[in-house]
Amino acid sequence: MVADRQPGEGTGGMIYLDYQATTPLASEAREAMLPYLDQAFGNPHSAHRMGREAKAVVELARERVARPFGDGGQLIFTGGATEALNLAIKGSLAKAPPDRRRIVTIATEHAAVLDTVGWLAGQGADVVVLPVDRQGLVDLDRAATAIDDRTALAAAMLVNNEIGAIQPVGELAALARAKGALFLCDAVQGYGRVPLPDACDLIAISAHKIHGPKGIGALWIRDGVSLEAQIHGGGQEGGLRSGTLAPALCAGFGAAAELASTNFESDRTHVSSLFDQALSRLPGWDVNGAVDRRYRGNLNVRRDGLDVGRLMSDVREVAFSAGSACASGSGRPSHVLKAIGLSDAQARSSIRLGFGRYTTPDDLDRAITLIREAADRQRSLAA
Repeated sequence: MVADRQPGEGTGGMIYLDYQATTPLASEAREAMLPYLDQAFGNPHSAHRMGREAKAVVELARERVARPFGDGGQLIFTGGATEALNLAIKGSLAKAPPDRRRIVTIATEHAAVLDTVGWLAGQGADVVVLPVDRQGLVDLDRAATAIDDRTALAAAMLVNNEIGAIQPVGELAALARAKGALFLCDAVQGYGRVPLPDACDLIAISAHKIHGPKGIGALWIRDGVSLEAQIHGGGQEGGLRSGTLAPALCAGFGAAAELASTNFESDRTHVSSLFDQALSRLPGWDVNGAVDRRYRGNLNVRRDGLDVGRLMSDVREVAFSAGSACASGSGRPSHVLKAIGLSDAQARSSIRLGFGRYTTPDDLDRAITLIREAADRQRSLAA
């Protein structure tokens, strides 16, 4: 079921197909935020009545966001998923014993993971980056060899942000646990969209990927897991993340999380139908990454010889992506598409269509018509 937002509302008339970059703010999240941007502006760390009221809002949001993780654990609000991942990776390695200096991760991870472990490698950490196959999936036997008694942390993304591949996170977490290592799951693209594995020690999430506000994320920490703080100051968030929380952002995150839980099955059914619709309208285009083991709100496709930069210029009525928004402007082919074996030319002829709760079938149909017509014009001119 599609929520009651009008097609194109808040997008300047564009058809929005970039749900992996960010999602439209849910009206419920906006309404939850408004009081704390106006009269109820208290600091949640103050002891007076306004402060206590603000703190109550924060704690209600914390409860809502943490609910999918089940009983136990601690949820720390952060400024976003990048901060959450940095805290998890750097904070866990700082607490690891001297004989555990290895970090194992995967070549298709987000830059927030790969750049962080790369920095730690420069500080003496032993970093192993595992390859993936054409589907974008890691080989579990290879992972079992890499995750050994020297490993402090293994890290994997649940749903890949560029190709939608769903990694075998539960199995990877079991391998880490068997060796006494911690396991970190980047669930930014998976939280509220696919079932969460229950074997993780650390899980990073973001509000703006589930129709919440930008500027807030969270790190869930299993009971018994110890991290070294990376931001110091007033000791907020259990001493792990100093800084004044924004009650409005927390409230919006909480409302979005509650809505994602309520709409979980209807959202999955809706995006699955859109995926089938989109794929049927793109004959002659190749799918990048797994088709079956995939979050179906993500369709990454290529057409050999396509000039994607020109395509995006020609189809200005549609917001879609040539790769990760976080790496846009780098000029380099996507590291994810390269990791699954695509050539530079193939990577540069790929586009990502992301859709979700507020995408209508009519919008999607119109967008694909525009994309196909522009791509066909390119081919006819090149002939």
